[in-house]
Amino acid sequence: MCGIAGIVATHPERPLDASLTRMVQVQAHRGPDGQGCWFGEIGHNQIGLGSVRLAIQDLSDAGRQPMASPSGRQVLVYNGEVYNYLELRRELEGLGVQFRSRCDTEVVLHALQVWGEGAFARFNGMWGLAWLDQDAGQLLLSRDRLGVKPLYWHRSDGQVLFASEIKGILAGSEHRFAVDHAVVARYLQQSQLDAQEQTFFAGIEALPPGHWARFDLRSSAGLNPSLHRYWSPPDQETQRDGIPPSFEAVRETFMDSVRLRLRSDVPVGVLLSGGLDSSAIAVATQHATGRSADLHLLSIVSDDPRYSEAPFIDRMAAHLGTAARTSRVRLTAHEAFALLDRVTWFNDEPPGGLSTVAHYLLMQRAKDLGVTVILCGQGADELLCGYLKYWGFYLQSLYRRGHWLAALKVLGDLTRQGTVIRQFRVSEAKRYLPGMLRPAEIDIRGRRLKESHSPLQIGLGRAGVVARQLADLCRLSVPALLHYEDRMSMALAREIRVPFLDYRLVTLLLPLAPHWKLRDGWSKWVFRKAMEPYLPKEITWRRDKQPFVIPQSEWLKSELHSRVRALLDNELLTSACGLVDQPALQRRYAAFCRQPPDRGPISFKDIFHPIALELWMRRFESYLQLDA
Repeated sequence: MCGIAGIVATHPERPLDASLTRMVQVQAHRGPDGQGCWFGEIGHNQIGLGSVRLAIQDLSDAGRQPMASPSGRQVLVYNGEVYNYLELRRELEGLGVQFRSRCDTEVVLHALQVWGEGAFARFNGMWGLAWLDQDAGQLLLSRDRLGVKPLYWHRSDGQVLFASEIKGILAGSEHRFAVDHAVVARYLQQSQLDAQEQTFFAGIEALPPGHWARFDLRSSAGLNPSLHRYWSPPDQETQRDGIPPSFEAVRETFMDSVRLRLRSDVPVGVLLSGGLDSSAIAVATQHATGRSADLHLLSIVSDDPRYSEAPFIDRMAAHLGTAARTSRVRLTAHEAFALLDRVTWFNDEPPGGLSTVAHYLLMQRAKDLGVTVILCGQGADELLCGYLKYWGFYLQSLYRRGHWLAALKVLGDLTRQGTVIRQFRVSEAKRYLPGMLRPAEIDIRGRRLKESHSPLQIGLGRAGVVARQLADLCRLSVPALLHYEDRMSMALAREIRVPFLDYRLVTLLLPLAPHWKLRDGWSKWVFRKAMEPYLPKEITWRRDKQPFVIPQSEWLKSELHSRVRALLDNELLTSACGLVDQPALQRRYAAFCRQPPDRGPISFKDIFHPIALELWMRRFESYLQLDA
């Protein structure tokens, strides 16, 4: 696990070393175990590759980067983990390849030498990498199938900059960047983050997941890359008939995904929330390592009993036995607000909520405990229809197809089980409703956002449920979650691994017809059945599981009221730049404070996001080209 950076420049006016050094050093938090740079030339292009290293596999200097082949003609900088590296190593050794280290980086390097871009389809893992082949005169950039690991690039006349974090490009560039108004509009109006390749910094984009890009440095194309997709998630619904999917296949694929992600030469822990997904990861971890092995469980709990997961965490820890070691973090309102500036810097973009701060503190606790690798349940809700909205999409789909009796049965099951109805909130559901059903809102857009910016289709639209899950997986949900988890973990040199996003599990679960996921009033039905033999009944069939939450709405109204008012009553940079209508935002906040708890049309995000945007602009003002 590392942070990478690179520059390719045609006839640069000055050497690349100073710029690349800044790009590497600004990402030093990602790799405290070493850093390095490599410089070379192909044709008229000067090339610099840099890396900072967090040692996970083979802690010796044999794993340092940039890593060159024995001939010195191929050079790799690589951020991530290829979990099946042992199997690939044996295959490569069978082809005569000799290895000098035990790390997966060298396996990736030799795999690229032997199989070229065909190696990406063989990898099971997460990565953002750059591979320079001087013999072929080409540079390849690649990102893992689902974008677990980040990779950004900026292309301008005469040069390309790329880095694991946006701030790496900011540090290497010699000019300021405009704010992307379309990205801001989607954040403020639709609560969307990372739903497109564009970022808040106009001209800096993410390399699309599941793609690789080739720069032919000896051709006239030069710095204009060719972009290629090497993997696409399944998009065709399967198993619509009455034959249930194989619970054993689901369970064994999941268990193997966890097993692979336990490969590490440093301590491994699990994020445990008390729900199905994280509990399944914990029990699969114990199954793979043995009941007597130490199991580090990290959790965030609230002192407010409405939000506390503590009883379920305790139940799961007891189920796992005495080898399970639990560690919990509590977060106060003022602590969260005070940390927003630091968290925003590491995040590179405005955070989606104060839960990002909580995640940062959890990673701090992991660091204090010496736990470097942490498994978490991200992606399960999107694969298995875990969010409340999927029930609405399912009912809408049934109604549209004329299956009214089936829709009535679904409503009856939900009422009988009590798993959904009481958790419904207009403030959260409104963004998925048709325009005619949405409550009236106070428009806080500034003059620059009232121009034509295309909104995203975030409702069901004409798609089916599986297609809507795919949209969440690739654009509308998972990318934003992966973004903040990567930045908060790597801010403290911790590595997050996500077993539910193993491409084999995605291929198995995503296309399943929705009635295998939403069944008898339960979400995630097929996975509950698959894991039922291994988990306590009160975890497997828990009715009141809520998303990872802290009482942030109440904080904005009470403990943080004076701080929010002080911010909104003084000059806002976002208002001066025409992004936010400050008086309208003040009126929205006053209306929000008058709402009863958990009721009313104004959500926490409607207030927090313009605040977070303001704090982001202040934190990155020196890198921004701001128009009044």
